[in-house]
Amino acid sequence: MSQEAGYTPLTRAQLSEFRRRLAKYYGAFFVFLIAFTVVLYLFERAGLPQRFIGYAFIFLTLLLYAFIGILNFTRRLEEYYVAGRRVPAIFNGMATGADWMSAASFISMAGTLWLLGYDALAYIMGWTGGYVLLALLFAPYIRKFGQYTIPDFVATRYGERARLARFVAAICAIIVSLAYVTAQVTGVGIIMSRFFGLDYRVGVFVGLAGVLVCSFLGGMKSITWTQVAQYIILIVAYLIPVTFLSAKLTGVPFPQLMYGKALSEIGQLEQAINLPAYVQPFKQALSNSAAISAFKQIGITPPEPITVKDWVGTPWQFLALTLCLMAGTVGLPHILIRYYTVPSPKEARISVGWSLFFIWLLYVTAPAYAAFSRWEVLQNVVGQPINALPEWTANWIRTGLLKITDANNDGILQFSELSINGDIVVLATPEIAGLPFTIAALVAAGGLAAALSTADGLLLVISTAVAHDIYAKIINPNAPYGRRFFLSRLMILISAVIAALLAIPQFALIVQLVAWAFSMAASTFFPVILLGIFWKRANANGAIAGMIGGLITCLVYMFWNYVDPRFNVLGLSHLSAGIFGMAANFLLTIVLSLLTAPSPKYIQDMVDQLRIPVGEMRLPAPGTAPGAAPGVAPAGQD
Repeated sequence: MSQEAGYTPLTRAQLSEFRRRLAKYYGAFFVFLIAFTVVLYLFERAGLPQRFIGYAFIFLTLLLYAFIGILNFTRRLEEYYVAGRRVPAIFNGMATGADWMSAASFISMAGTLWLLGYDALAYIMGWTGGYVLLALLFAPYIRKFGQYTIPDFVATRYGERARLARFVAAICAIIVSLAYVTAQVTGVGIIMSRFFGLDYRVGVFVGLAGVLVCSFLGGMKSITWTQVAQYIILIVAYLIPVTFLSAKLTGVPFPQLMYGKALSEIGQLEQAINLPAYVQPFKQALSNSAAISAFKQIGITPPEPITVKDWVGTPWQFLALTLCLMAGTVGLPHILIRYYTVPSPKEARISVGWSLFFIWLLYVTAPAYAAFSRWEVLQNVVGQPINALPEWTANWIRTGLLKITDANNDGILQFSELSINGDIVVLATPEIAGLPFTIAALVAAGGLAAALSTADGLLLVISTAVAHDIYAKIINPNAPYGRRFFLSRLMILISAVIAALLAIPQFALIVQLVAWAFSMAASTFFPVILLGIFWKRANANGAIAGMIGGLITCLVYMFWNYVDPRFNVLGLSHLSAGIFGMAANFLLTIVLSLLTAPSPKYIQDMVDQLRIPVGEMRLPAPGTAPGAAPGVAPAGQD
């Protein structure tokens, strides 16, 4: 795709001035958010109904996202696909953090730690560890290559069969992104059902409006600047409740430093209620119970409940899940394309560092969330009369995500009579801590921001895979820009509706859906991009077979183990299916590349140039025969 006439990158001085303006704007936004929260709290103290406070937070943030989308309306391809390649590293780090910290990170990760304990650290280690691989092995090289999409990279690198390679990569990107965006829509539905009193299914579709207003108008340009604002909202919303809870329980408002004390208290409380094997019931709670009801709805005999092996429990399973999540992080298309948006390869690497810092702020707090909320529940809920439980329990019972049954009819809540869905832990923490409803509404807005920011990036990947990679590059290369824009926006709408329909049955928890997406990303893009950068002998035959074989292997293992957990290899569950998909991809890519002719010399020379992660990439000019003494064109051109 060629750059438009008249579109020129910003100079270094212009970028510096642009960065200062952005710091000023978003600094003012942060101050406004705090002031707005304080004002609503004062209104709450004066008697304003909680419903209006919730509406104020949700609608204000949705209007803000719509305003940014309108403000950044564009019909320039360079801006629509890669935000003009002018996003400063620190702001791209914030946007990537928001893009990355989805509903799984904000809503589900602390809940998973709450339910699983130490075993759930595989998620934190895998997701953050992936950014180390991203900084070292992918980000600067992806930026230097200078394309618009990941299928662009695959098609150019494996150019001897570019059309087929592009098509396969585009299909893989659609499947991975659709699985991931379904998890985000599920999170939106949960938030809407609790804080708006809407039916979950209605909430799913209402929440999609917030997704569409961001990505419909300005593509990557509007999504990027919306995500920076969304990061500010979500991190403030995430840190405030647990800080207050830490101060309440320990007297120290630094939960990241004090949750060791919480773990000590938890251990004593569990011993007092005779709960030596406390993790086991929670692992069972994370079985496919949600899927059982979904299967029944569509007339399929449900599978047997999944045992502890569905998650982790042995060092091998822990390491396998961690590795799968690390590789999946590096292979996610919506994260990789963020490094097309910065001005240079150097900025791409710096951007990864900022991304990891902004993500660390939330991830280092998630274990504290789990510990302090669990301490509060064991201390003030378990062992209490059922008719005198805190008000927050009644609020969440109505959503169906918290269940209390008096199995022995003694009127006292036993630990085994309490069933908590992990997805409510963060959202319920303000109420658990006795904080004002204003803070609970802020947390809901933060969870919505996390879900919407990731959904925006994923929908853009799906729409560009269809409009840019399949239609404009394969079906109709002469398509006018207006038609490409129309098709891209139409696909955003269609993809959002499909994701909503997939989210309604709630086949799995949010964190499970996300783990599936990561497994598929690890099985498809991680091997072919890694080998494409660092192994010149890799060719199109191997890459195409690797992506197809890796995806099929992953999906087959995932489905088979999910339906019948008795089928497993080395005890690994469907959550780690990417291990087998990666192995198949690497094997097929390497073997077929060695058995068939190597890539043409011009591609091997291009790889040599790519491995120097500075400067701009120069690709063969359009129409130049491979191997000829070509004129050259900047990367990113047709």
